[in-house]
Amino acid sequence: MKLTISILGCGWLGLPLGNYLSQRGHMVKGSVISKQMFPALEQAGISPSFLLLSPDLAGENTESFFSCDVLIVNFPPERRADIEEYLPAQIQSLIEHLHKNRVRKVLFVSSTSVYPDLNREVFEHEGMIPAKGSGRALKAVEDILLEQKNFATTVLRFGGLVGYDRLPGKYLASKKDVSNADVPVNLIHRDDCIEIIYQIITQGIWGEVFNACADEHPLRSDYYLHAALQEGLEAPVFSNHGTSTYKIVNSEKLKLSLGYTFKYPDPIKMLMNDVTCEKELQQNPV
Repeated sequence: MKLTISILGCGWLGLPLGNYLSQRGHMVKGSVISKQMFPALEQAGISPSFLLLSPDLAGENTESFFSCDVLIVNFPPERRADIEEYLPAQIQSLIEHLHKNRVRKVLFVSSTSVYPDLNREVFEHEGMIPAKGSGRALKAVEDILLEQKNFATTVLRFGGLVGYDRLPGKYLASKKDVSNADVPVNLIHRDDCIEIIYQIITQGIWGEVFNACADEHPLRSDYYLHAALQEGLEAPVFSNHGTSTYKIVNSEKLKLSLGYTFKYPDPIKMLMNDVTCEKELQQNPV
């Protein structure tokens, strides 16, 4: 069934997601906060809209944008001291428009930052208080959306987003005395993010909360060492002192519910693919 899908936030993830959905025959609308992005969206098969949430929603052609079968809410919390109040206020303003336009299905892109470091695996059913303000803001928004009666929401908690131009080797390259060497990483490739969203929509799985991270959780030191070497950069030097806390995000619920197999189950092996893709892009720019 061909759907009308609106993506609130067409950046690093939303733009290729919209292109993917458009190529599969869906009518896709996408919002950006700068009209300079309109040509890129149109080239990707996305009908562009100019929308802001600051925190009240403003923009152009809002009724047309929210006239859709599925709304994907895909924008990260801003870096601000009052984010625990600001992000829920943004979502409350958004909900008013969803009710007005009778949107029935919402997919909210959240983050595994809603989990504190408990030195163990973490699961969707657990009730816990996030350690950081941005995590607490996301958890509050999840709760607001999930309790709505006029539409059904599925929450998707992504780990750290990697892939293509997000080459992690440069972040810690040549640094000395880097901490948290023995902490396992929770990452997910953009291709998996896009395919998971597509499967949730096409399979009609609503009213759920899913973790989404690659199967393997290599240690931080191993991952960034491989990343630097793969990109031809000087490897970071990790310290072995200090106490590190961590979490391992379990994604079995997602895999079982969707019948999903990760395209990139091992974050270290995905590094080679992304370096190759980046070199090809530099040699053959779009």
